[in-house]
Amino acid sequence: MFKGKKIRLRAYKSNEVERVLELIEEDGLRDTLSVTAIFPQSYEAQKNFMDKNSISNGELFNFAIESLETKEYVGGCGINNLDRKNSVATVGIWIGKKYQNKGFGSDALRVLCKFIFDEMNVHKVKLHYFEFNKNAKICYESVGFKEEGINRKELFRYGKYYDTLNMGLFRDELK
Repeated sequence: MFKGKKIRLRAYKSNEVERVLELIEEDGLRDTLSVTAIFPQSYEAQKNFMDKNSISNGELFNFAIESLETKEYVGGCGINNLDRKNSVATVGIWIGKKYQNKGFGSDALRVLCKFIFDEMNVHKVKLHYFEFNKNAKICYESVGFKEEGINRKELFRYGKYYDTLNMGLFRDELK
């Protein structure tokens, strides 16, 4: 569907449920994705998520991230919220551990943001990450995101509190 230099954003395939679970359940990956308590995802819950997201859901989109070279599923990304009045989209992305630090995340995020700016005519894209997720910060900054604020000690994980950081990107900042 939408191609970058290393990835293609496409719809989820029904036969990928086990592959998605394999990647997302890797040690520590889920810890970086949600502010809620972390617990193992069931096959049925993941299948329901993928089935729900394979059908058009207005302007909230979720994409599978596929390596152009190997055709492997490497992660997922999408628009989690869209505020049409203020023209702001909130996005999220995750990449399987063995595919991190190889440029897949930044390429996928760049393609997602280009889609949001060019096809949806959105003014601003925003996201958040947890302070212990240093790879996320590097990825987001490489795409052009700028830090906009800190929610101090807002996330309880690993027995202590961490900051969550907010970032934003405008069309002319996209790298």
